[in-house]
Amino acid sequence: MMTIQQPDGGAGTHPGIARLALDVYLPHLDRFFDYSIPDRLAQQVQLGCRVRARFAGRMANGFVVGLPARAEVDKLSPLDRVISPEPVLLAQQVPLLRAVADHYAGTFADVMRLAVPPRHAATEAAEQNPWPAPDAREVPGGGLTEVDDGRRFLDAVGQSRPVRAHWCALPRWRSDESGLDDWTRGFVQAVGAAVGAGHGALVIVPDVDQVRRMRDVLRAVLGPGCVAELHSELGPAARYRNYLAVSRGQARVLVGTRGASYAPVHDLGVICLWDDGDDLLSEPRAPYPHARDVAALRAAQESCALLFGSYARTAEMQAWVSTGWLVPLGLAPARTRRLAPPVRAAIDSDIDLQRDPMAAAARVPKEAFETIRTGLLSGPVLVQVPRAGYLVALSCQRCRTPVRCPTCGGPVGADRLGAGQRRLTCRWCGRSLNNWSCPVCGSRELRAPVVGSQRTAEELGRAFPSFRLVSSSAQKVVDQVGATPALVVATPGAEPRPEAGYSAAVLLDAGLMLTRADLRAAEESYRRWLTVVSLVRSGDQGGTVSVVGPAEERTVQALVRLDPAGFAERELSDRQAAGFPPAVRMVAVEADEKTLADFRSVVEWPSDAQELGPVPIADSTPGSTEQLWRLMVRIDRTMGGELIVAARRALSIRSARKRPGAVRVRVDPIELF
Repeated sequence: MMTIQQPDGGAGTHPGIARLALDVYLPHLDRFFDYSIPDRLAQQVQLGCRVRARFAGRMANGFVVGLPARAEVDKLSPLDRVISPEPVLLAQQVPLLRAVADHYAGTFADVMRLAVPPRHAATEAAEQNPWPAPDAREVPGGGLTEVDDGRRFLDAVGQSRPVRAHWCALPRWRSDESGLDDWTRGFVQAVGAAVGAGHGALVIVPDVDQVRRMRDVLRAVLGPGCVAELHSELGPAARYRNYLAVSRGQARVLVGTRGASYAPVHDLGVICLWDDGDDLLSEPRAPYPHARDVAALRAAQESCALLFGSYARTAEMQAWVSTGWLVPLGLAPARTRRLAPPVRAAIDSDIDLQRDPMAAAARVPKEAFETIRTGLLSGPVLVQVPRAGYLVALSCQRCRTPVRCPTCGGPVGADRLGAGQRRLTCRWCGRSLNNWSCPVCGSRELRAPVVGSQRTAEELGRAFPSFRLVSSSAQKVVDQVGATPALVVATPGAEPRPEAGYSAAVLLDAGLMLTRADLRAAEESYRRWLTVVSLVRSGDQGGTVSVVGPAEERTVQALVRLDPAGFAERELSDRQAAGFPPAVRMVAVEADEKTLADFRSVVEWPSDAQELGPVPIADSTPGSTEQLWRLMVRIDRTMGGELIVAARRALSIRSARKRPGAVRVRVDPIELF
């Protein structure tokens, strides 16, 4: 072990050793490396600065994460150069990045890439604009102040206590002059409490539109120009400028998407995260961390307050609530029903069937039709349809055989061409099917078991020709609709924000959403539906919501009751009975068949671990010749750390032996099927 005398701060002294985190992604090299600091670089090297060093015969970039008195090896290579003396990976971030990498069976370099944006030299050299100090004097009412224990939570944040809570926000449209959602008010109140105590605050939301809305509200409350933002739609210069403002301690309040979870907000007082069930908060790059877990790890490490908020509570949140790690905040279901718009299943009794015998088979039964007609008398009406497109899926009219592409076997849908013409197109390879006939019975007649939003808008437009028709989907999102009557047909996640709230909403094809082959189908449906409810005026203003689906289904019943806590308890209970996350720790290993077999030959799972599979990943490789396979491994939650260590060790062995083939490891993946 090499020892170098460290300076005492006197003139002319400097550290002699730099400990680096390099951009090296090989699992068996997932550690820090010590280098000597040449005299020519001594005045430039700082903790957190970017450097370049020779590693394994090539130059590698990295960050200085330590200036130790002793090196871990006897012979040190010298640093090559300091890319920038600006500290951008701060000491407080290093343990967080290490914890995230360990939690998700990844490498420090993987997480480091997610945490620190690329350098923009001109921005770094330029003079920063001033960032005024936030002043929380005009905090709005409502929000958490109307919730049981909400005021106590805010008081605790204001007293710098590390409280943790999950808040089931009230799903309703606020009609006052501000037009702020209840959850927005609550988050602003939590940020205001932290700022009032002299701390910084971090707000994480799923998408860019929500970042901008929250940014504008916080600036209106805390003062102009005092809130920074981080998200993917910022240009390289703006993104790096905002990151530097945070790392330098100039910006004390930050709003961003999942990547902002790592931003080094100084003296952090509270982390607020909205809607953890949104898959946008799950990182698609290795090691695939979820912002929910990053926020939880960070709150524990920095001893700051933590507030999760959503309309629907996920099973992961319920698990934390059940163990007492999170305090539940929210209104009782009875009070929620008094304040939110009423929700009713379109066909929920035998009497309804007697009045309308065809209602059970109708896609838009009479009651849902009446909900639309009545709602259009006083404002816009929202109709949510699960799938975009025209005729999303097709089958033979005579024998019900699904229509598949003869070239690749993919699903076939119909696109409208105009003048009553349709074109059959494969959804995988894009080939058109001309002169189709059923390979089973020879029939040329088609039926559409799944109708998309485009066809729905066409049919409803004919039924209500006097009203403006608005169609919004992922292909073309409409941001906002006015207060005048209009018929809005939208897919989940593409619902336009109403200027004055929707007068009514209809949730079509609820059964289609619930029958998806997905562990989280019910949870995701419930979350999407409550989002729609939150856009509708309250019952005392005439708002109403109609859901068209199996009235006896428990997710529909939970929606009618507006009981997200009860739904989450039942969902978690089912996961425990079936052995799925979050009741157990699960690791998914994905690779081609040969590579996966090689991984299994070197991995040593804990004795209590259970393997599921491997199985081919359905529809994973359209247009590709290589089929991926997936192995699922689960274990009791208390032994989850051992499972992850085993996966990391196997990855390291394959990396050290230079085994061919890529292996993807996901911990508690959000998609299992």
